[in-house]
Formats: sequence, C-alpha cells, structure tokens
Amino acid sequence: MDEVRTGIGWDVHRLARGRVLMLGGVMIASEAGLEGHSDADVLSHAITDAILGAAGAGDIGMHFPDSDPRWAGANSLLFLRHARDLAAARGLEILNVDSTVILETPRLKTYRTAIRQKLAETLGLDVDRVSVKFKTAEKLGPVGTGQAAEAQAVVTLVKTSGKPT
Repeated sequence: MDEVRTGIGWDVHRLARGRVLMLGGVMIASEAGLEGHSDADVLSHAITDAILGAAGAGDIGMHFPDSDPRWAGANSLLFLRHARDLAAARGLEILNVDSTVILETPRLKTYRTAIRQKLAETLGLDVDRVSVKFKTAEKLGPVGTGQAAEAQAVVTLVKTSGKPT
C-alpha cells in the first residue's frame, strides 16, 4: 500500500486600501487588497502550509520568515513552488488540493477557473486535481465585516519513491 499523507493549511490577512488583492496567483479587481510582508496571497499561503505539513517540513514561516527582507513583496507562487519541490525531494507527489477562500467582497466566482489553472500550473497538476471554493463569513467576525480574508486548504500527498520522508 502506498503511503498517503494529508496536510492542513490556514492563513488570514487584513484587508487594506491601496493594496493589490492576489488570490492563487491571480490579481482580483477590488478596492482593497491584503496586507502582508509578501503579496499576502492567503490562498497560496494556506496551500503552501498544507503541502509543508503533509511533507513533515514545518510551516511557511520557517521557510520564508516575515523578518527576512528577501521576501518583502514576494510573489507567493514562489512559496508554493518551494513547497512542491521540497515534497518531491522527499519522494512525495501531490495528489489533490482542496481549498476555500473566505471573503465577504468582492464576489470571486468569475475568477475560479483562472485561479485553479494558475495553481495547477504552479504545482504541476491537472486542473481537475485542484479545487477552489469561495465562501462569505455571513457578516460575522473580521472577515464578515470586511476587515480580513482567510483561506483553508487540505492537500493529499503520496510517496512515490524510496526516498526518506
């Protein structure tokens, strides 16, 4: 039987005027974007953490600390590629990504295909192995009042070689 591993990722960032809203590597038309040291792409961050967790490789902050000026303004797809490559070096292949973005506004359904395609391309997966769902917080909490956005992700990896994990 193949060794199968599952990782969970979660991220949250404040919304701020004058910032670009980037989700899954796709720029979203919005009056506000996400604050953060990098491009603050909560979706890419959550998926990165899920991959790292499933690979037993820590979390995004261990690999890309916000105290390091090298990552200021960085494109979060770089973090995603790093996690993918690290998992592969450990003999692990990504089987599936299931993710959810929680954001009150703007509505994101018209971006679903572009986000799935960008994530699939970055991870080297067929698009049907990448799921992206969108939810609101029903006007509750910081996300519901338009102060923040968050994302959750579950990633499944399978061992592909005799490499140590």
